[in-house]
Amino acid sequence: MVRILRGLAYKYFSDEEAIVLLLLLVVGTLAVIFFGAMLAPLIAAIIIAFILQGLVTKLTQWGVPESLAIAVVFVVFLGVLIGFMFGLLPLVWTQVTALAGETPRIIRGLQEHLELLPEQYPALVSAEAVNNLYRQVTAETARMTQWLVSFSLSSIPDLLAILIYIVLVPILVFFFLKDRNLLIDAIARMLPHQRPLMRQIGDEVNVQCANYVRGKAVEIIIVGGTSYVTFKLFGLPYTALLALLVGLSVVIPYIGAAAVTIPVAVIALFTFGWGSQFVWVMVAYGVIQALDGNVLVPILFSEVNNLHPVVIIAAVLFFGGVWGLWGVFFAIPLATMLKAVFTAWPVKRDLPRFDRA
Repeated sequence: MVRILRGLAYKYFSDEEAIVLLLLLVVGTLAVIFFGAMLAPLIAAIIIAFILQGLVTKLTQWGVPESLAIAVVFVVFLGVLIGFMFGLLPLVWTQVTALAGETPRIIRGLQEHLELLPEQYPALVSAEAVNNLYRQVTAETARMTQWLVSFSLSSIPDLLAILIYIVLVPILVFFFLKDRNLLIDAIARMLPHQRPLMRQIGDEVNVQCANYVRGKAVEIIIVGGTSYVTFKLFGLPYTALLALLVGLSVVIPYIGAAAVTIPVAVIALFTFGWGSQFVWVMVAYGVIQALDGNVLVPILFSEVNNLHPVVIIAAVLFFGGVWGLWGVFFAIPLATMLKAVFTAWPVKRDLPRFDRA
């Protein structure tokens, strides 16, 4: 046993820099697990600044002074944030409350459609199964409606926290952009002077994570915008809410698209019934998902090493479990970063004599 442990230590941790990197990973993981909610604005600001830094770099390459480039990018970021807060969010919230008011009628319409299934397909669907499904849907809908109704005075502390984050995150983003080199140099002084492994991993993470995060931002905008226009053309209600859900669903591959299909299908069924209009809405939604997976994703992420579906699902489950909603959104970038670490980790193949015997 001792010989096996000594062999593993020699194989994976014979490099001093690897030990330092392992300690950093352990400390970072513990910080996310135990202080994730507290550090959420800081980590979100780092990721947003990481995305915006690409635009700053592009502008400086075109000859724009760095300070001016930072100011322009930050003003654009503030404009998008203000537009999202005062343009999209009120519209989405209005549609959410309208949908909550329409929920009882949707439930009744869904029940009418479900009651026809045992008559049309008696060999596949039983009346008991339909009744059980209806009771479950009714119970879940009642819980959601009750939550929306109770979202009042009891939610004021959460609203105040969100308002603080809305002010705090842009300030942090500005300083991360403005003092990026100063902060990096301060962190580098605490690391070993010779650090080829960390430089290699940093370059790999910069390429992989930067392309992924920036690509996902573009993908959300394209898929969400296309869905909004498509749903609007078909006359589907709650278009802003559904388009936002479809756009955000691309953050969680496989799981997100499957989950968002349910509200799209339910609202389309409630609006158009079992008819050709419902079929065309679902076909258009399927075309959007197919184009996203087979055309848009390969174009945006051609330089990113794709993760295995099992790794993606495991990352979503783990980081979502330890960090909640933030973990779900940032699961894939974190998994990509860990993959870059494991790929660049130094491994000694020539074991010493005490492990060969």
